[in-house]
Amino acid sequence: MFSDVGPLELVTLVILAVLLFGPDKLPEVIQNVVGFIRKVRESSDSAKQEVRSELGPGFEDFVFDDLDPRTLVRKQLMDNDALGFDEIRSAFDLRQDMTDVADAVRQGQGGGDEGGSSAPVSLLKSGSAAVPPEHPPFDRDTT
Repeated sequence: MFSDVGPLELVTLVILAVLLFGPDKLPEVIQNVVGFIRKVRESSDSAKQEVRSELGPGFEDFVFDDLDPRTLVRKQLMDNDALGFDEIRSAFDLRQDMTDVADAVRQGQGGGDEGGSSAPVSLLKSGSAAVPPEHPPFDRDTT
């Protein structure tokens, strides 16, 4: 419940409580607050038990946290693989694709004359100038 309260915030709250209520009344205030929290928890637990009993015999193990939409989505979509998320994740495995590409590049560089991949390498090595592609004629009157 108070998991997000840090130590500095806790010290600040204690100092503020001592200043507001004084050291004489502080134990009484703490007892009243603890009693109030205990009563709220008891009423919450009794309300949960009443709802479970009213739902009938198949809901004894009903968890009220499942009513939270985030928990519902996480439980329904992520825990079971009915939608095929594992297959989608494996289809987008970039590591495997990168290793395949790296292997293909290594084979093309180290193999010499192994097909079409060595032709551009031989053109670059021979020093011949690359021919720029021809552009279609441009007519300024039509544009």
